[in-house]
Amino acid sequence: MSTDFTPWLNWLDAQYDEMLSNTIKLSEINSGSMNAAGVNRIGQELIAICEPLGGEVEILPIAPFQSVNAQGEVEEHALGDAVRIRKRPEAPLQIFFCGHMDTVFAIDHTFQKVTWLDDETLNGPGVADLKGGIMVMLKAIEALERSPWAERIGWEILFNPDEEIGSQGSAPLIADAAKRVHLGMIYEPSFPDGNLAGERKGSGNFSVVTRGKAAHAGREHHLGRNAIRAMCDFVAMIDDLNGQREGVTINPGFIEGGGAVNIVPDMCLSKFNIRLEKPEDEAWCEARLAEILEQINSRDGLSIELHGGFTRKPKVLSPANHKLFELAKSCGADLGMTIEYLPTGGCCDGNNLAAAGIPNIDTLGVQGGKIHSADEYVKVKSLTERAKLSALMLMKLATSDDLSWLGVN
Repeated sequence: MSTDFTPWLNWLDAQYDEMLSNTIKLSEINSGSMNAAGVNRIGQELIAICEPLGGEVEILPIAPFQSVNAQGEVEEHALGDAVRIRKRPEAPLQIFFCGHMDTVFAIDHTFQKVTWLDDETLNGPGVADLKGGIMVMLKAIEALERSPWAERIGWEILFNPDEEIGSQGSAPLIADAAKRVHLGMIYEPSFPDGNLAGERKGSGNFSVVTRGKAAHAGREHHLGRNAIRAMCDFVAMIDDLNGQREGVTINPGFIEGGGAVNIVPDMCLSKFNIRLEKPEDEAWCEARLAEILEQINSRDGLSIELHGGFTRKPKVLSPANHKLFELAKSCGADLGMTIEYLPTGGCCDGNNLAAAGIPNIDTLGVQGGKIHSADEYVKVKSLTERAKLSALMLMKLATSDDLSWLGVN
């Protein structure tokens, strides 16, 4: 059988208008992570868009998101459902596709509409992260489905509702998929220059609550125990850990507590993030945190409690991952694209999949930038370019004589 992929790549040229139209439509549906109704609207739109692919559709509820409120209490927030679509589970090569439906822009955020910055640049919430990427993914799969080699690949798509808040609810779905698949293709935006993310740092999000004893700040100051002071000591100690272990950074990012200044404050809340390069860094961080917590808890009339944990393992590249990146570079060269893969401190669902032992590329989406801000943009021509890149990778995988590096006989 001919391995001339040109007809199916050329077909993608005619899909630009549809990809762009759907990107705009999805971007103007608010799907902030906590807007469950908005996320579910995106899910229904995607089910309709995916109908030509002919897969089996499942709607999967996920666990509520837990956070610590200003009173130091754990509360739950209902999230939107995940959507999973599967086809040909019996095929010799199984591929996992993933794209998140949520954005960082809450339902009351001022950034809700799409605008054109110039003829090639579209500004809007989620246009790059990740609604444009979803269109790239789906058209690449459709190109494969139209080709003579589709039967050689089985696939499953996960549209998850909570990636922007750490994928805690959808992480079990990713781990479950890892039991069935050989590789992953995830559609976070590429770097602005079109390059791909390689190694990624791991991440943990934590909340900490200090409690003391309220007292009149003038008459009985000596009877109070100041929770803000205890928190300040804690924050200073964790910040001092920066620089003590290569690749580990700790960022205190939020603090709230107290009220009237004539009352010794009896509660304070803080939140912080840790990034790390190596899996063994987790144990070091946990040990240092335990030492600091013990020191604060030993003080008279004060207590401190820690919530949260590490939700993303560092993404360390395996030999199979390197081979997958070389395939992407080769396909890019065939299409006139120069592609490199570079380490990054950010993390995504590619971390989760790699932690389960599945090689993946997690920045196959559109070319854009300034994500997580009201200046987010996508270079619209990249919708077609990146769809061709993924489609060519899929067709080359489908026609390969040697997939032993993926464990495929």
